Parts: sequence; C-alpha cells; structure tokens
Amino acid sequence: MTRRPLIALVAAAVLVLSAAAGGCGLGPGGSSGDSATLTVTRDFGGAAILERAVKNVPDAETVMRLLQREADVKTRYGGGFVQCVNGLCGGADAGRRVDWFYFVNGVEASEGAAAFTVDGGDRIWWDRRSWAAAERVPAVVGAFPEPFLHGPGSKRLPVRVECVRPADQVCRDAQAALVNYDISASKTTLRSSIAGDTLRVVVGTWTVLREDGALQPLEDGPSASGVYAEPRADGRRIALLDARGRVARTLGAGAGLVAATRIGEDPVVWALTGTDDAGVAAAVRAFSESALRDRYAVAVENGEPVALPVAGGAR
Repeated sequence: MTRRPLIALVAAAVLVLSAAAGGCGLGPGGSSGDSATLTVTRDFGGAAILERAVKNVPDAETVMRLLQREADVKTRYGGGFVQCVNGLCGGADAGRRVDWFYFVNGVEASEGAAAFTVDGGDRIWWDRRSWAAAERVPAVVGAFPEPFLHGPGSKRLPVRVECVRPADQVCRDAQAALVNYDISASKTTLRSSIAGDTLRVVVGTWTVLREDGALQPLEDGPSASGVYAEPRADGRRIALLDARGRVARTLGAGAGLVAATRIGEDPVVWALTGTDDAGVAAAVRAFSESALRDRYAVAVENGEPVALPVAGGAR
C-alpha cells in the first residue's frame, strides 16, 4: 500500500482533534484588513494554476479556508487533506504518485492546512508534485524575499549573511539583495558563532560550505535535503536531478546553486554556492525574486538560472 506523505496525515489528525475539541467553530470571524498572497502551481512550480493577492484576510483565517474561498477544492480524510484544486487532483499521473503540498513563506508547514493560521503578508504556495524522490521538502527558494521578510511561521527572525571574506564584493552583493527589500541583514565570517534562531544565507564555494553540518544533506540528494541537486564532494561538480531523483546532467566550472534546506526544526539555511568563484558569483546574481520565483531550487548554468528539478534523467 502506498504511504501518504506525513503532512497529509498530520492535516487529517489536526482537523479531527480540532472538531472534537471545538465543535463547529470554523467560521472566519471578522477581518483584520491584512493581505496575503495565494499561489497554486503544479510540477514543482513548473505551471501556474492560480495567483491571487487576497486582501482583508479574515481573523483566524486558515490556509485551508483561504484556498477554499479562492479555488474549487475537493478534500479527503474528513476535510483535512486537499485532493483536488480547480479539477487538478492528486493520485497517479503518468505512473508517478502526486499529491498537493503547501509552503508558508517558503517553508514547509509543520501543521495541517486546516490548523495553520494565515497572518498578514504571508505567501501561501500550494503545489501538486511527485514525491517519488522526496516526501519532505523542508524549504524552497521560490517565495523570495520570504522567509526573510515575514519569517517562517509568521515569525520574523534575524538574518545573517555568512561568507569566507565578508569584505568581498560577492558577499556585499548578497547582503544588498536583502537590503533591497528593506531586510536588515548582518554580515560575518562563516560559522563565526552559534546562529540560534537566525536565518542564515551562506555564501561560498561548495568545497568550503560542505563543512557546514546544516548543508551537508545537500550531498545526499532530495530524500535528505529536499533539493533536487547534488553538489559532489570534490566541490567541482553539481549534479542536476529530475523529479525521480535521477541525474539529468552534471555541471562543472562556473556552475552555481541557490538552495534552501533545514534539519529537523532548526532554522532554514540558504546556500549561495558554486563549483568555483565564478559559480558563486553566478548564484549571488540569481539571488533575486525574478530568478527564483515559484522554484524549489535554482542552478545556474552558463549564467542562466535553471529550475530544479529538471526534465529527463539518465545516469
């Protein structure tokens, strides 16, 4: 029997418990006047289904109710699991197992959609994707400038840009990409102190960044990191993967990668990395809303951003 992703089970369980504890108290209540953004896509952000700027979000609005107000939604498991959005359903698609997943400000939610409350400024992103290679994708880059602007879980955290040499232009450019959105970001050397509740943007070649324990899962593929790319241990190559986790092609000199991941409930860490200094500079240039929008992660090949996962796959 095919196992449902954990988020589906959590969503169903939360809804059942909430109903038992609170009866039918699911009304939206009054409006706070806050706004939120709702994005619905398929295939790792490859095709847009719906994009809405929702104004006057009701108080105590949940991710599930917001989706139901803006789209035609069919649910399962007592209303806690999204099965179809505007006629596009989970299940089997071309021999792949696909389901609906959601992120809030670029971070995979730890609660079911029926329990997660929407706050002002939140970006809610639903995507129907295959989970053959990764049941869990803890973070994505496609909501940039989130989670730096409003924070994961609607809690804004301090932001720190870490570089080998903070005075280098590439480090200043990474910091400037955040400042452009009025995001205050400090700049320091790599692993100069314990981060705590801090969002880290780590800049450098992979030969250096691979020593950071928070980023080591990237070498182990999407089942460990949620990122459909594998920087090789030698630091000189980055394998780009398809949706099944197979190598589609491998990049060498000048290749860059922009990816976000996390271990457990630790803060999200972003990596702006590459096979060499040119690759790192290319990744920093791609650290922008236009290059990252609705992407799980982005590689840079010959100076051009490449959405991950990629099509194809051959070893």
